[in-house]
Formats: sequence, C-alpha cells, structure tokens
Amino acid sequence: MTVQDIFVYPIKSLGGIRLSEALVEERGFRYDRRWMLVDQEGVFVSQRKYPQLALLAVSLEDGGLVVSHSQQQSVQVQIPFDLATGPEITVTIWDDQVTAKIVHPDLNSWFSDFLGFSVCLVVMLESSHRKVDPRYAIHAESVSFADGMPYLLIGQESLNDLNSRLVDPIPMDRFRPNIVFAGGSAYLEDKLRKIKIGELEFEIVKPCARCVMTTVDQSTGTKGKEPLKTLSTYRTINGKVYFGQNVIALQSGTIKVGDVLQEV
Repeated sequence: MTVQDIFVYPIKSLGGIRLSEALVEERGFRYDRRWMLVDQEGVFVSQRKYPQLALLAVSLEDGGLVVSHSQQQSVQVQIPFDLATGPEITVTIWDDQVTAKIVHPDLNSWFSDFLGFSVCLVVMLESSHRKVDPRYAIHAESVSFADGMPYLLIGQESLNDLNSRLVDPIPMDRFRPNIVFAGGSAYLEDKLRKIKIGELEFEIVKPCARCVMTTVDQSTGTKGKEPLKTLSTYRTINGKVYFGQNVIALQSGTIKVGDVLQEV
C-alpha cells in the first residue's frame, strides 16, 4: 500500500489543497485547519449550514494563503501566515472552547460580504491547546480546529466500493481526508490499528462518523442526499454512518505521496 493523496484544509470548511508532501505535527499537518470562520458569538461556521463555503478555494503561496472564488477567480484575498492583528477571543468548536486571534478586520469584511452575515476569520495560537478527547488520545495530544481528531485516513478502495453502489460516483473530496492510500481491500482502514507511513508511526483510534457535509458537492456548493443515503444502508452502527478512520501521529516528520503504508 502507498500514499496516494495528501490533503490539508487551512481554513476550516473551505476548499482543500492536495500536496506532494506534508509536515506531520501533533495537532495535524502543518497549516491544516489553523484558521477558521466564526460568527458573532465565536461559534465556528461550516458547510453543514453554509454549503456555499465549498466555493472558496484555498492555495498555499510563499508567505501565506490565497482564498479565491472557484467560479470567479478574480474574487480573491491574501492572508499572510504571520498576520494576526488581534484581539484574542474565545471560539467554540462543538463542545470545545479555545483561545484564537482575529486575523484582520479587512478579512472579516471580505468573508462577511461573501456569506451575507457578519463573521470573523481567526487563527489558532501556537500557545493554544485544544485537547483530543481523552478516550482516544495516546499522549494527551492537542488538535487544530478540525472536528475532533488530527488526521483522517481513507483507502481509495473504500471509495471505489461506495461508488460501485451509487448511480452517480463522487470524488474523495466529499470526505475531506488528510491521507488517502492506494492498495489493499475496501475498508481495510477499519481493521488497521497501528501503521507506519514512510518512517513515521500513526495510531488509528476511532472510525469517523459522517454528517450532511458529505452531501455537499464541492464543485458547486449544493447539497444532495448522497452519499449518506447509500452509506446508511451498509455502514451504520448504533445510528451513525461511518466512513474513514481518525488517526493520531506518534512522531513528527515529513510524509510524501508514494510513501509505503504498512501495518506495524
């Protein structure tokens, strides 16, 4: 088995970026979900309620991010990595609260104009520690603004199996994985517990329960019924639909597309 794709999602719930290699850190790949949009109460904003966020593509450039409208490339904004004018505020992601810093008022206005209501773009401080649920943590790890875990792993064969059951096949971007591997059997990731990618070890700690966000077409920003409707017929356990596995990194370093993935 080998690493087929590596993805980061710098701003939570906006477009993802495919990388040829990525730096593995405790809280997730470097740049993965370190920024986030929040409403006036500091609660995170996502495609679950605002699927049009899928239309905001993100790219990594020297010195920062560029966010652009995927259907109007001239509509874009730059976000330097070191830009964080403040102030610090408390933000909420599900049941967690963490301190973040507002990036810049001009960026708040840009994203607010896009969504049609007032939001703030915040960045996670290196000094902020949002702890992984202790039921699944290995060494009291911290996590970024991701839903709950630092990494998400999916096998390409699992998507191939799902697509064989769908009238209209879907791309992997519906599931927003960090690591996609080629080879092995469908849903092999469900059976793995500890893996090695290149020289780095990872622990697979829990299956990933899927939500309505998987029904958002990432190219159009519109919702449908699939793939949840079909997944629910054969991937439901205790009322939740599962696809992919949540992972914690046991070491830091770099992994690359083409690296061997093996069970240890």
